[in-house]
Amino acid sequence: MELYAGTEAQAATIINGKEWLEHKGTVGRVDPEKFRVLSADGDDAAPGEVGEVFMRASPDPAVHTYEYVGARARRIDGGWESLGDMGSIDADGYLYLSDRQTDMILAGGANVYPAEVEAAIDEHPRVRSSAVIGLPDDDLGNRVHAIVQTDDGSELETDELRDFLAERLVRYKIPRSFEFTTEPLRDDAGKLRRSALRAERLPRVE
Repeated sequence: MELYAGTEAQAATIINGKEWLEHKGTVGRVDPEKFRVLSADGDDAAPGEVGEVFMRASPDPAVHTYEYVGARARRIDGGWESLGDMGSIDADGYLYLSDRQTDMILAGGANVYPAEVEAAIDEHPRVRSSAVIGLPDDDLGNRVHAIVQTDDGSELETDELRDFLAERLVRYKIPRSFEFTTEPLRDDAGKLRRSALRAERLPRVE
């Protein structure tokens, strides 16, 4: 079973393994009265369009006993709250998460979601894990940079990796630069700390 929610005071989705295999990548089917995805202009996104995910919070003040450490939920009229997740709802009502809004890379005026690029890189048979971040670029504002951990720690041919990604991503989402590492990219909880990885590399490009 997989569950997606922010807190016990917000809406949630749940899905079992059999249903997930029929809708790979989803976190479950949503109740349209409790979930919505808004585009950048504030309108409800079209089916399949990526936008900000909002969940309806409980109207009962007694259950709002939580607070966010180092962050705050964004609230809009109607009791809707966003934790900064980006995603889309397909025509059948299934929610697919794209990434965190804070991790999005604005490169040359285009939005690039690291999780999408990482998923494509991780399909390579030699890749164990990857992390994608944005680094400052004089022309693009930010360039897409990939940190790659291979199966044996050796580097891959970047041209070969770019060709591999060209079959899976549109051109502007393909990383402009790559680095290879033998260090694990995820912590003990399996989380990528993209902000920390970016902070480590900023002095090298400034």
